[in-house]
Amino acid sequence: MIALIYAHPHPARSRANRVLLDAARRVPSVTVRSLYDTYPDFAIDVAAERQLLVESQLIVWQHPLMWYSSPALQKLWFDTVLGDGWATGEGGTALVGKSCLWVTTTGAPAAGYTPEGAHRFPFAAFVPVMEMTARYCGMIWLPPLVLHGAHQVDDDVLHRHAAEYRQRLQAFAADAEVVRG
Repeated sequence: MIALIYAHPHPARSRANRVLLDAARRVPSVTVRSLYDTYPDFAIDVAAERQLLVESQLIVWQHPLMWYSSPALQKLWFDTVLGDGWATGEGGTALVGKSCLWVTTTGAPAAGYTPEGAHRFPFAAFVPVMEMTARYCGMIWLPPLVLHGAHQVDDDVLHRHAAEYRQRLQAFAADAEVVRG
């Protein structure tokens, strides 16, 4: 019911994404597709990916923010899986009405996303690319879950963030179960 598309090119180096992913995996209705593990050669099985999405009501994109966007394999996944005529364009209605949750981490603390910070813009300035990808496919955009300062965040903050992530997934699964009745 929940497809978690995980894209981290260096998962062994990411304490934060590992903790977040472990929290999500504890939700029984979550199917994790780790793109860099599944497609190390970048040869995406489009049919398998589409089947996972069709079977899901919530699609989660989890990855670190890299160069103000998604990692390369996640971008390729968008380009190939969400193709014209399937999820977009004429006849592209496969994902209409499904929900989308973006879960991302940043290396910079929240203060880095201010006019005085290293990135000069509020974090909200970097959201539209992901949001519009979901909306262009007819998906319902949910408020993203962002962990700033992933390299320095202390364990308590990280584990609270992971618990919030797990709770959001569990709540979605419970609501979907009520609707299906």
